[in-house]
Amino acid sequence: MNALSPFVHRTPIFTSETTNRIVGKKVYFKMENQQKTGAFKIRGATYKIMQLRREQLKKGVITASAGNHAQGVAYAAKKAGTKATIFMPENTPHSKIDATRNYGAKVVLTGESFQEAYEASLKMQEEYGATYIHPFDDYDVMAGQGTIALELLRQEDRIDTILVPIGGGGLISGIAVAVKTINPHIKVIGVQASGAAPVRDSFKTKTPTNWNHVSTIAEGIAVKKPGKHTLPIIMNFVDDVLTVTDEQIAASILYMLERGKTLIEGAGAVTTAALFAYHHQLKSKHCGLIVSGGNIDIEEMPHIQQLAAMTGGNGDKIAINL
Repeated sequence: MNALSPFVHRTPIFTSETTNRIVGKKVYFKMENQQKTGAFKIRGATYKIMQLRREQLKKGVITASAGNHAQGVAYAAKKAGTKATIFMPENTPHSKIDATRNYGAKVVLTGESFQEAYEASLKMQEEYGATYIHPFDDYDVMAGQGTIALELLRQEDRIDTILVPIGGGGLISGIAVAVKTINPHIKVIGVQASGAAPVRDSFKTKTPTNWNHVSTIAEGIAVKKPGKHTLPIIMNFVDDVLTVTDEQIAASILYMLERGKTLIEGAGAVTTAALFAYHHQLKSKHCGLIVSGGNIDIEEMPHIQQLAAMTGGNGDKIAINL
């Protein structure tokens, strides 16, 4: 179907009659939490590495990440027969560090935040000349992420609206360009956590906006500023950007666990949260939701349950109260 087919899963779509009844529309969850490495990031990383010349592959690849991108790059590099060096913050959960190492990458732990790890990785890249695989602000990475839309629209051609998580904007940029090329009438709507929403602010004000501090349980999309390359694409191809609270995100994680029997991470739950929060204003009959990943830290589940309880219920009540 596309150049990535031999290397990534064609992830399934999931429907729920309970969800359809609650929101009054047919909903299709695109389950990238069932992708190799547990998240969509492998698509962009693989496509980027596929474009490298032999001499570039000999020098290896490098990046910084606290989770899904690290595992995607590590896996793709192993498949391509090149070395990967991943800089990760020192406080990264051991499960994510171990998973990245198990895919064959060299992991360098440095700094307390992603920004510190990112800066350290850039210095090493300049010194050794390895190819940098940016988590989102790269056209090849965006193109790889866009294959999700190609699959989804083949799996269900009635879809008229797609909800997509936004961090730095690589996922929604790739999806929006693919969707609008196929059918410009399909709505593409981004979703950010309210505690980390610089893209929403930039979209609304039509001016690039940076945040000094972000705070959300959806750490996979906790980005302080939009990408230099992604933001113009979002401005031109995306129809709207919404936000959801951490309480709504947590409730959606539990809802998908109880009703869908599937575990999703905070970043992957924002689209479900937005569906419940905004379903009255979403003029859609057939709505696609990108469930971007499932690599959640199980130790955070008690905190997620506490946050979800603030919405007033469990199971079906969670969705209704959203």
